[in-house]
Amino acid sequence: MAYIESISNEDVAALPMVQFDGPIVVVDTPQALDEACQYLAQQSILGFDTETRPSFTAGVTNKVALLQLFGGEKCFLIRLNRVQMSKALTDILHRSDIIKVGAAVKNDIVGLTKLRHFTAGGFVDLQDIVENYGIKDKSLRKISGIVLGKKVSKAQRLSNWEAKTLTPQQQMYAATDAWVCVEIYNQLILL
Repeated sequence: MAYIESISNEDVAALPMVQFDGPIVVVDTPQALDEACQYLAQQSILGFDTETRPSFTAGVTNKVALLQLFGGEKCFLIRLNRVQMSKALTDILHRSDIIKVGAAVKNDIVGLTKLRHFTAGGFVDLQDIVENYGIKDKSLRKISGIVLGKKVSKAQRLSNWEAKTLTPQQQMYAATDAWVCVEIYNQLILL
């Protein structure tokens, strides 16, 4: 299938919304992280994204607050401002036999390695793959629009990811971002 190389913001805005509709698991205790890692370690492909509380001060960058991993049927929202990155988690991020699909993954990996050092393995960046299909747009929102014909909401992007509790809107946004990466990847590789 041939894809258009670019899509305007107006055309994306006119598309139907895509949203994750499976179970979302918020991980904010060491026990919940252990259980999540046991599940995630059994998957062959994971959707991947991170969120960081935005900084509106020049030169100030916050630490990664949330790691989203979608696999199988579930999306895990790992609150890295509440639980430390465990060895089990970094083992998953290191394993090359588990494909982790995201967009602009390099920056996400750099942010995660500041929390706990690991060597990344098995990561696939949609921004690199779409070039093979002649797609020039690099944002997840536009890639989704071109490949899936659906838009991803960006309404929660600048929200506080370190809040005491994540709102249902934040949870849906975060889960969708990780899940849709696998949807796009599967659509492209099935061609």
